[in-house]
Amino acid sequence: MRTLPPVKGALVAAACALALLPAGAAQAGSGPAPAPGGDRGATAMNAAPESSPFEDSARQARVCADAYQIGSTGHIKRKGHVIASVKQFYSPRCKRNYGYLYVWKSFRQKHPHWSTNIAVYDFKTHKLVGLRSWNRTKAASFWSYPADTVRHCTAARGVVRAPGDSKQNFAYSSKRC
Repeated sequence: MRTLPPVKGALVAAACALALLPAGAAQAGSGPAPAPGGDRGATAMNAAPESSPFEDSARQARVCADAYQIGSTGHIKRKGHVIASVKQFYSPRCKRNYGYLYVWKSFRQKHPHWSTNIAVYDFKTHKLVGLRSWNRTKAASFWSYPADTVRHCTAARGVVRAPGDSKQNFAYSSKRC
């Protein structure tokens, strides 16, 4: 078996370790914004599998049509199981951030209703901005109101509470500056 000099061996080990890191390990918001007219990935009108309720909730929250996801998705867990996704969106045209919450079908099928809220957390002011709340809902898709926080570090924060739960289950999307 051939051995490598210590420096080369350390470099090979470091390269192998970096290759094993997931692509999502990059800092949220560190890359360029999507090119105008280019593929934006999850946009405000295609982020959820159920387009009709999704689009209705986006219109009610006044989400700008060019909004696209920034940062990585957070996952709300309850009793060890993921029950909802939390995402942050940004609109270049409106210069606003939005929080988005999607309650997973596996949770919705087991509960007659739930309470939820979604907002953008502003790390500079330590406040929830654009907060919207629902009680005894059966909906799957929720948007915060527009948040004028694009100059600050932010994350979306979502909450889901099932009937009878003594505490809220919550999660944040990744912090984006």
